[in-house]
This record gives sequence, C-alpha cells and structure tokens, in this order.
Amino acid sequence: MAEISIRKRHAIKKSQVAEIKKMLSASIGAEAALFESNLIERAETDAAVALYLIDKKPLLISRDTWAFPTLRGAVLRPFSARRIVVDSGAVAFMVNGADVMRPGIVSVSSDVVAGGPALVVDERHGKPLAVVIALYDAADILAMEKGKAAKNIHHVGDEIWNLEI
Repeated sequence: MAEISIRKRHAIKKSQVAEIKKMLSASIGAEAALFESNLIERAETDAAVALYLIDKKPLLISRDTWAFPTLRGAVLRPFSARRIVVDSGAVAFMVNGADVMRPGIVSVSSDVVAGGPALVVDERHGKPLAVVIALYDAADILAMEKGKAAKNIHHVGDEIWNLEI
C-alpha cells in the first residue's frame, strides 16, 4: 500500500470553509458543528479524495459534492449520522479494505443514501471501521439478501489512517 505524501498544505478561504461546512451539514446534519475550527487547512496529496486538516489533524475528506469525517475524525469527534453496523464476522474483512456485503450488515440508519458517504461501525463496540460510499438507499440495503451494499474508500490501517502530520 502506497503512503500518502502531503506536497503542501494551506489555510482555506472563508468562502471555502462555508462550502465545506455546507457539504458536511448535508452529510451529518447538525453534528457538523463538532468539526468547526478557526484553522482548517487543505492538504494537497495524491489521494483520490481531498483531505482537510482541522487543528492540524486529518479529520475531513471530500469528493465532488460531499464532505465527510475521516475515521480519525469519527474517533476524535464522534457523531451518530449515516451509520452502517456490521457483525463481528465482517470486522476482519472491513479493516483489510473489503467492500460492505449485505450478509454482514446488522442495521443501517435511515439517512444512508445511494452515492453518499457512510460510516461503518462494529456491532459490539460501535467503533468506526471504514468510510464507504453507499450503493443503495438504507431501505434498499435492508431489503437485499446478498450482494455488495457499499464501496470502501477509507479503512483502518490505510494510508489516510496512518497519515502523520
């Protein structure tokens, strides 16, 4: 697995902060206030997603029309929105970067939408395991019996998780 290297980082303008807050609010609602800070920087990397540093920690990622907390952000500033809960049998697969398959899903919060980000947590402890892009809405995922429900884009132990600033 390749390491992410930060080429440079810079503080973003107030208008950009407002746009990130708007996208984050669309993703996790009022809990977006947990990620407010006086210093938000954008790290320029070779990653497929934009990485934002809050208080010098990589707490947000974004792509095109959404912004969402990284796993580190979910651990340091817990929120309850957009969750997919998996059973203990799926945990080993999730931390190795596997996509979310329907048989391992225990529950899905009703705010999970197709094409949007969601947080995968384990059933027993509620610990964040991965950030995924849902392939279906919550009701459709629950109606499925088998198949891929979400694509993994960031998991425990990947290059974003291991990024040191």
